[in-house]
Amino acid sequence: MVPRLKSRYREEIMGLMQKGFSYKNIMQIPKLEKIVLNMGLGEAIENKKLLETSLEEMTLISGQRPVKTKAKKSVASFKVRKGMEIGCRVTLRGDRMYEFLDRFINIALPRVRDFKGVSKNSFDGRGNFAVGIKEQIIFPEIDYDKVEKIHGMDVVICTSAKSDVDARKLLEAFGMPYGR
Repeated sequence: MVPRLKSRYREEIMGLMQKGFSYKNIMQIPKLEKIVLNMGLGEAIENKKLLETSLEEMTLISGQRPVKTKAKKSVASFKVRKGMEIGCRVTLRGDRMYEFLDRFINIALPRVRDFKGVSKNSFDGRGNFAVGIKEQIIFPEIDYDKVEKIHGMDVVICTSAKSDVDARKLLEAFGMPYGR
């Protein structure tokens, strides 16, 4: 089974992008490369169980087992030592990436309280888009009653676009709801 957004990209979006930006070769057309979900958990220093529950939640959200991230250096004011496990992340590629993006755009983002669209200024200059989420409970896979603590995550969408304009048009074609 081919994900809905992947087939839409091949059938519609590639043609729109080629006409809109007059690419001479179809290999120049920007495409999604990966989506990285990152969850930083500063409270995991005192509560190791929080990290384990966050790993389970991230697995439910992404459909893939995340890896634990460790502190790169010691920070005394935060009581963090080098090598401590302080978060988790997962990198999605291929079909899982398209399925996650479809759920993120069409189901999760509209469930955000007072949602007015994502910022157009969240591009990094190289065609990558990052958005922060304040609550993991916007995803339908998470059971609200079983959530121990509400925490946020970062979603970074990496594209092969050379500029932010190309990447913005690509994500608009996928249905990214831009606001302000």
